[in-house]
Amino acid sequence: MDAVRGWIGDRLPVSGGALKELTNEPVPYHLKRWWFALGGTPAYLFIVQIFTGILLAFYYEASPSTAYASVEHITREVAFGWFIRGLHKWAATLMIAAVILHQMRVFFTGAYRKPREINWFVGMCLLICVLMTGFTGYSLVFEQLSFWGATVGANIADSTPFVGGFLKAMMLGGATYNQATLSRFFVLHAAVLPVTITLLVAVHITIIRMQGVTEFKFKDEPTGEAKTFNFFPDHLYTELMIGLVLMVLLSALATIFPATLGPVADPLQTPEIIKPEWFFYVAFRWLKLFSGTAAILSMGFVVFVMFAWPFIDSRIRERTRFQEASVWVGILGVLAIILLTVWEAVARH
Repeated sequence: MDAVRGWIGDRLPVSGGALKELTNEPVPYHLKRWWFALGGTPAYLFIVQIFTGILLAFYYEASPSTAYASVEHITREVAFGWFIRGLHKWAATLMIAAVILHQMRVFFTGAYRKPREINWFVGMCLLICVLMTGFTGYSLVFEQLSFWGATVGANIADSTPFVGGFLKAMMLGGATYNQATLSRFFVLHAAVLPVTITLLVAVHITIIRMQGVTEFKFKDEPTGEAKTFNFFPDHLYTELMIGLVLMVLLSALATIFPATLGPVADPLQTPEIIKPEWFFYVAFRWLKLFSGTAAILSMGFVVFVMFAWPFIDSRIRERTRFQEASVWVGILGVLAIILLTVWEAVARH
């Protein structure tokens, strides 16, 4: 063993002290609070999705004639296939929730303000990519609700002024759902979106390393102590514990609430009730309240405001006395999200 360690040490002269020095990034004291771990949580869940997704891809067939049967084969015949599929589903669900909560935390704490506007843009792009990953993954099952959910999504895209027809054709590979549709969703879900998310995360982390983490001061922090603590080993152990807790939670959810499989898609029979996954309840309910084009334009406006909010907030703070307008805007936004989500969840049509 000593010989092996010596052989590696001669070629990779990295000692424990050198590793500690390399990773000894000062971490603000407030990161000891659990709700500030929402940035690292999606990264763990993304890694779980990558590994479980690779295992599922060995058996999945992206064709309308075979997709449902391949998912059924994974669920019922492949050894631990039901468990791997459950891990993949719940990791996706928790990742979407964690990214949403992380963006909310950044918004309410004002961590998007100068000089961190670019990282806010990156976070918004990550949120959109994560939502699209959930949409494409849900559509790959090719069960009745996922098929019609994808069809409704394409029709919504078609309502976009000027580029609607192009967006729909890009999504479906034609004017209607066809043999190429699932292949496109699979390429997006398994390659384009994961690579994009990985690049955005790399940019996000690089900017954080360049600018440092936003520091906050809390009244309950002990006085007389250092305002920072070491990343290695203190914060690293915390992150590893979070990862362990997440794996236990995912395993429990995948076992107690395994991924289900509804009836196979039937293009000739429209379900009485069409509902997307929970993270699209807000948009789905909004589309039911307004006409297609008006709903698309209004949702696009909200997305634009979210991207531009660092500059809007800066202008409000400069020209008015409402220094914390973002808090009240955030509260109204969260209440609207909760209201529309619950409304769509309990609605029967």
